[in-house]
Amino acid sequence: MSFEHILYSVDSGVALLSLNRPKALNSFNEAMHLEVQQALKSALKDKQVRALVLTAEGRGFCAGQDLSDRNVDPSAASPDLSISIERFYNPLIKQLQAFPMPVICAVNGVAAGAGANIPLACDLVIAARSAKFIQAFCKIGLIPDSGGTWFLPRLIGMARAKELALLGEPLMAEKALEWGMIYKVVDDEDLREEAMSLARRLATQPTKGLSFVKRALNQSFDHDFNTQLEVERDLQRMAGQTQDYREGVKAFMEKRTPEFKGE
Repeated sequence: MSFEHILYSVDSGVALLSLNRPKALNSFNEAMHLEVQQALKSALKDKQVRALVLTAEGRGFCAGQDLSDRNVDPSAASPDLSISIERFYNPLIKQLQAFPMPVICAVNGVAAGAGANIPLACDLVIAARSAKFIQAFCKIGLIPDSGGTWFLPRLIGMARAKELALLGEPLMAEKALEWGMIYKVVDDEDLREEAMSLARRLATQPTKGLSFVKRALNQSFDHDFNTQLEVERDLQRMAGQTQDYREGVKAFMEKRTPEFKGE
């Protein structure tokens, strides 16, 4: 596939999707949204793909929405921002969180607005040491979208979530790690390889089972204890019917390294 605003490739079971509008700090316009949608659909259909890495080109991860892609002329009718959220951002966040394989986000440089919240929908976030997360919405009279009001209180607590959302000040990568918002911080020059290495490792694992792990953890926020025990029961039944479970047990009994197929 040929894209104008993203880069997409598959190697060793890993799909690499990189935002590629560096001159605009990889801010989203409609064209880039459509290309990301297409790439994610391709990854889902490709049986070779067993892990996904989301990252970006240039000096920043993503500055959120490209405001030049919207009509904000004071003399014109007020834009309905819910349209782009419903058409693009919400489907993207839902797809990343429910993606049936591990999703790693490698954050290089500035992640602002929607660009600060899209990584939070991924499973493991690795940030360059220079990266910073900015809930910039309050600077233009908006609220955090792209799941920001859901992810932030759950990851870092309500007090810190309100600090970021109301003040809009940058949260540096090291502090984001300390707060439990992201998984890991690495030197800038090591970011891409660190993310790819982790993805290649995950791609060799029982990825069908890992998708059940994701489902169980994501659903836990909406369930009481007894209901979550039932979720665990049902998903464990499904996991126990996979070929990877059979291979894992067989390899354990034979004292050898398992060869998982993601099935």
